[in-house]
This record gives sequence, C-alpha cells and structure tokens, in this order.
Amino acid sequence: MWRDESVTWQVAHRPAGELWELLGRVDAVHGLYYLLMRAVFGVGGDSLWTLRLPSVAATALAAAGVAALAHRLAADRPERAALLAGLCYAVLPPVQMYAQEGRSYALVAAAVVWATYLMLRERWAAYAVVLLLGCWLHEFALLALPAHAFAARRSRGWRLAAGAVVAGLLPLALVSARQAQQQLGWLGRPGWQDWAAYGVLAAASLLLARGAARELVRVALPLALLPPGLLLAVSLVHPWYVDRYVLYALAGPALLAGVRLAGVRLAAVPGGGVPGGAVAGGAVRGRAGWWPWLLVGALLVPLGFWSAWLRTPESRKDDALAVAAAVRALARPGDAVLFLPSRRREWLLSSPEVHGSLRDLALARTPAASRSLQGVERTPEGIREALLDPATERVVALMDPVGQPLDGDPAEAVKRQTLVSSFDLCALERVRGARVALFARPGGCP
Repeated sequence: MWRDESVTWQVAHRPAGELWELLGRVDAVHGLYYLLMRAVFGVGGDSLWTLRLPSVAATALAAAGVAALAHRLAADRPERAALLAGLCYAVLPPVQMYAQEGRSYALVAAAVVWATYLMLRERWAAYAVVLLLGCWLHEFALLALPAHAFAARRSRGWRLAAGAVVAGLLPLALVSARQAQQQLGWLGRPGWQDWAAYGVLAAASLLLARGAARELVRVALPLALLPPGLLLAVSLVHPWYVDRYVLYALAGPALLAGVRLAGVRLAAVPGGGVPGGAVAGGAVRGRAGWWPWLLVGALLVPLGFWSAWLRTPESRKDDALAVAAAVRALARPGDAVLFLPSRRREWLLSSPEVHGSLRDLALARTPAASRSLQGVERTPEGIREALLDPATERVVALMDPVGQPLDGDPAEAVKRQTLVSSFDLCALERVRGARVALFARPGGCP
C-alpha cells in the first residue's frame, strides 16, 4: 500500500463530521470517493481487498463499456470487435496499474466510458448524470466534454446535457479552486517524458484511425487526444498534469485497436470501389490486414513483463506497510518518532497501532484535530526543545531515500541538524521508497 492509498485508508476511516470539515480545507476533489470508500469499508471491513475492490470492479465495468462502444460503432463483426476492444483496454499497463490501486481513477474512467456510450444512444439525462458522477469523483473528467462535442456534433440535447454537467460541477469547482495550490503545488510543468508519452499515444491513435470508419474516428480519436492534450497545454501555465488524471483517454486507442483487429476498415474510395470490396456510398468494406496482429504479437511479451512488474511493490514509489513493519522491528513502545519531511507521516497513519505506540515529537495537532491530512507540527523551536528534552533518549526517524531533494523548510532543517548534532545513528533500514533509522543519545545505542 503506497502513500496515496494510505491517504484513502485513513481519510475514509474518519467520522463523517471530521471528514466533511477536512474536505472544506483540503482534498475536496476526492470527497465523493472518500465517502464511497467509507461506506465500502463499513460493509467489507478493513483490508487491502476492500481498499482495491472498487477499482477492480470499475476497470471491469470500463472494459465492458469500451466493448459496448465497439459493438455499436463496428460496421462489420461487431461481436468480435467488442471482445477485442474490451480486451485491448484491459491489458493496457496504465489501466492495470490503477485497477490495482485504492484511488478514484478507475471509477472516473468507467463513468466517462459509459457516458460516451449514453451519448451515442442520445440518452441525454442519463449521460449528464453519469458524466457528472465522474466529474465529482475527479474534476478533470470534465475534459471529456470537448471530446464528446465532436461525436455529438453539438446537438441541442448534448448542449443542454453539457451545460447541466458544468452547472452541477460548479460547487465543487469553487471549493477546490481555493485548495488548488495546496493540492497541486507539488507538481512541476510537464517534462519531456510526458510529451513523449503523449506523442506515442497520438501517433498510435492516428495510425489506428487511418482508414477507419468516420463515426468510429469521430468518437475514439478526440477521446484519445483531447483530454491529455488540453491538460498538458494548461499545465504550461498551471502545472496540473498527471497522466492518471486523464486515464479514461486510453479508451480511445483501445476502441480503435479492437475494431481494427476485428478486421474492419471503412475507407473512402475515389470513383466508387475496388475489386473484391462491397461498395456502398463511396466506401469499401474490407479486411484490416495482417499487420495489426503482427504488432499485437510483438507487444505481448513486453506487455506481459510490464504487467507482472505492476504486481510487485517495486512498481510504486513507496510501501507504507513495509515502512510500518520496519518501524515495528526497530522501535520500542514509548520511543519518539520523527518524520522527515512531515508529509511522510502518511506512512504510519494507515497503521495506527504502530503510530499510537510512539511519541510523535513534532506533532502539535493531530490530523483529526486539525482537520488536515497529516496534522500540524510544532514550530522549529518547539521541535528542537522536544528533541533535546532529556526524556527523549531514542528517536525513530522516517526519511526519504537517498538522492531526494531536502525540504528547505526551517522546521525540517532543525530536525536534521539536531539529530546529527545530538544523537548517534544506531541502525538504518532501507525499504521501498523510504529509510527508517534509529537514533539514540551518545552511548545509548543497543
């Protein structure tokens, strides 16, 4: 369980009143998801299975939605196209990654995919409800609207439904706008890796769209390109881009790939046709050829290794449960604990039995009392006094891995300086994404 999942676990376990007050201060963008998970934990109990089951179910639902879209859009062999499109979506590594994770992104993808299907059916009331649900699970689902504008051709029904979605999202947008800096301030502008990944997505989608049916392209290509492209462009001014925020865009290339693999192609033919093709209205229906299957075969091996790697702790930035286990092995009840930086307190908040057995030296107000995610810490002077108190004989320090930039906050500097000047390092254990160290007064190491 990495630290983002740890946030889900500890926030969803707060009493309803405390949760509501928290969302008024921070993380309102995930508020509906936390309320949902609170209900899920109430029914399913506390386990990693319970934490992740909604994401697994939502990914299955999204894959079914991609299949339904392919079945509706395929001009030939719709059942085969549906099966292949759903499978293409399910095997994409980013989809598998967030299917395994206790966060909202898989649910958002399912909502956007089924909203797209309802749009094609012109069920405008249901479309507005489902897309608004996705937007309340994460606001960036709203970026699906520009993509839908192409397929809906800005019909009156779509315009009314889109307006209802925007109006329904407005209360959440007003609250989260005040929290944007605190929520997204850790992000930088998109790097070359982000642009390269988008380039690969765009190239693959355009290649798959070449020669495909016009209606299929009108639905799938904008869904693949516009949400991530728009978010990348906005992030040049306001750095908000993270690929998982627009996970649902992967439904576009999966839809194109599934239909192409089913052997369906509609291509405009000047003059009316080619030998061996069934001509109707200047279009030819034929086989896509063998090259898509060759490409799939070439990709299966690396996708298989990637899929297996995604099911290991090494695929995530850290492992909160491994950190808690290391603390349990090094610490004694009553030892002091220090988090460097303070936001790493999240590593232990999902293991309250471990955190509760230690004295959190720097903590002035708990997360629950301060209605915050990690609590409020003492002033630098207060932290120094607590560390130098004669009663503080042993300190368990939870730190980032070597090579991570040091936090320049005065309180964080005081923690580092006081540990180095007044304590000896007794033991150091490296776990995934973290270091757990035991410090003691000079001569006090076991």
